[in-house]
Amino acid sequence: MSEARTADLRSRLRLMVITDRQMAGERAWLDIVEAALAAGASAVQLRDKEATSAELLELAVALRPCAERHNALFLVNDRFDVALAAGAHGVHLGDDDLPVAEVRKVVPRDFVIGRSADKEDEAQAAESAGADYLGVGSVFGTRTKTEVIGEVIGTEQLARVAKSVRIPVVGIGGVTPENAGAVAAAGAAGIAVVSAIMAAPDAALATRSLLESFASGIA
Repeated sequence: MSEARTADLRSRLRLMVITDRQMAGERAWLDIVEAALAAGASAVQLRDKEATSAELLELAVALRPCAERHNALFLVNDRFDVALAAGAHGVHLGDDDLPVAEVRKVVPRDFVIGRSADKEDEAQAAESAGADYLGVGSVFGTRTKTEVIGEVIGTEQLARVAKSVRIPVVGIGGVTPENAGAVAAAGAAGIAVVSAIMAAPDAALATRSLLESFASGIA
């Protein structure tokens, strides 16, 4: 990946909103995302583990205009096929998804591929396979992914992963306005959040608070 592309991606990964329709409760989840992007969030990842393929595509198609209005990076969790069909910028892959190298073979050159990793060897392997960025965590713990509840890597491990690769790293898991600065100080290009925005009473205010905190940790 070129230095210019890496620099552009780093700026667009500053704050990623990961969607959760259930967490939105009775509020319209798209309205929450819209408010966050309008307040400065730079990326949005559509994640819905319960949706069928057809439902996920419908959600992605609905989300795309919102992302476009705010020039936000638009990713789909797990499903690169849905991302392509909906015109998203890319996909985020986890441990149980297709390998990065296999997805890279069949997507356009500018298609963004993110990969979850929390160890240096995993991060380096993903980078070598063609990943554009890494989601690293859970940094502080999470309630939104049952398979990793109780797992906390901390900011020191986050820093080790960030130093082991050239591609941008995004800290995820329990990130709040109180600790986002520590994620930046560990060398992350950005933060990814679910509940800190999707469950916040005021998504715009939460977004601004997260961005201010993250900025305070940049050397």
